[in-house]
Amino acid sequence: MRFSSVKSARIVPAVKMVLTSVFSVVLLAPAVLAAVQQAPPGQSEYVPIKDLPPTDQMPAGPLLVAAYGFAWIAAMFYLWTIWRRLSKVEAEMRVLSQKTSGR
Repeated sequence: MRFSSVKSARIVPAVKMVLTSVFSVVLLAPAVLAAVQQAPPGQSEYVPIKDLPPTDQMPAGPLLVAAYGFAWIAAMFYLWTIWRRLSKVEAEMRVLSQKTSGR
């Protein structure tokens, strides 16, 4: 029995999806297994942050603040460039409308 082009066109995306899923599982399995095997033991009781050693008190705090600051600055810069380009386009549209209305 011969497959028609319509049937094979429907099968190809399904095969690609299955192969992509299998490939993803094969690539991610070692990382997941390593993370599960190296999980630290759970803490049995509450410990206030002031009683924790300095290394466990939020060593990434400054990096987190810097990352958020960078993201806000990048977003504001992007919005400023859009505003500037939009102003130029509006000015060009005004000039063009003046030229066309004079005809």
